Amino acid sequence: MDWEHVLLEKKDHVATITLNRPERFNSFGGLMRQEIVAALEDVAADPSVRAVVITGVGKYFCTGGDVNEFATGTTKALEAAVSAARPAMSRAVILINSMEKPVIASVNGAAAGGGVNLALACDLRIASEKARFGQVFVRRGVHPDWGGIYFLPRLVGYAKACELIFSGDVVDAAEALKIGMVNKVVPHDDLPAAAWEMASRFATSAPIPVAFAKRGLQNFGKWSLNEALDYEAYVLSVCMKSEDIIEGFGAFLEKREPVFKGR
Repeated sequence: MDWEHVLLEKKDHVATITLNRPERFNSFGGLMRQEIVAALEDVAADPSVRAVVITGVGKYFCTGGDVNEFATGTTKALEAAVSAARPAMSRAVILINSMEKPVIASVNGAAAGGGVNLALACDLRIASEKARFGQVFVRRGVHPDWGGIYFLPRLVGYAKACELIFSGDVVDAAEALKIGMVNKVVPHDDLPAAAWEMASRFATSAPIPVAFAKRGLQNFGKWSLNEALDYEAYVLSVCMKSEDIIEGFGAFLEKREPVFKGR
């Protein structure tokens, strides 16, 4: 795809969406938000893609809204994506949340404002040791966006989320790992390979149960035990009718890696 600020690459069932505005710290400028939506719509609809990585070019993951655009009143933050009435940033979060495949944030550097919340909207986060995370909205006179008030307390707890959002403090990668904001921290130079390895492992798993498991896990705080058990029983009944379950058990008996087809 030919976008100005977003790159999309697909290889071996893994799609990589790269924020490509390094001269502005990968901040959301111009129609970049809408381009992110377009990239997410593409990978969500592509059955060959089984895992998605979101990362940034250069030293920064994403520093949120472009400061110059906000200061001059030219930001397009609240302009809707072409395919939805919601602002593009809201549409992007919904696409990440609703697509039936794992989405990994590969945080290569500073993630601030909307940038950190884009990472939090993903299913998992792997971070460079040089990464930094800042809910800096109150330092700019704005309210969190990109789903921050939804995802942050679910990851770090209500009290810690209050502390981070009310203060606008920045935490380093080690602290982010300690409080549960990220899944893993790796040496900076190892990040691309580590993110790829994680995505590739997910991409070789059976797509049908992965899709159902993502949906089920998102409801962990809403369902009762009985509701969770009923959901599991339903999903198992679906999996039992699939070709992939035969492949999975057959591969185990034959002592080989399974090759799943998602059907």
